[in-house]
Amino acid sequence: MRLILIRHAIAAERGTPGLADGDRPLTARGRRRFRTAASGLVRLLPPPDRILTSPLVRAAQTARLLARAWDGPQPTPFVPLAGGAPAEVLDGLGRAGRDTCLALVGHEPHLSLLLAHLLGLPDPGGVGFRKGGAALIETSAARPQESRLIWFLPPGILRRIGRA
Repeated sequence: MRLILIRHAIAAERGTPGLADGDRPLTARGRRRFRTAASGLVRLLPPPDRILTSPLVRAAQTARLLARAWDGPQPTPFVPLAGGAPAEVLDGLGRAGRDTCLALVGHEPHLSLLLAHLLGLPDPGGVGFRKGGAALIETSAARPQESRLIWFLPPGILRRIGRA
């Protein structure tokens, strides 16, 4: 199976008066920049079979922009992406087939922990996701720690690809 790990785009600052953390929306700049980054993802990959997203507002909004860019499946809320441990996220994916591709939209540091877990790294240091960044992993549900990193791209590179 292939997993596309995507960190949500730029959102309202943590601690914004009147906004709980889970309610922080994308900023206008975040939406604009991620639309271009999503165009880059479209150039790199066909639409995934499913888009799973953290239910927090900023991730759900990012996932909807992604779905529009791919003209693909509508995002499905997936609670473990809001902060679950890597094993909880992987267990929640079930038995996806070998040819299945899933896009997972979530948050830091949880995406870095998931990526490190999939690659069998003891520490996620050095694999942090920037807002709007993405990674493509090939993995097996039977042996997730034997996954293979295909690419890990910061949002600036995705935007360049999207503008090309």
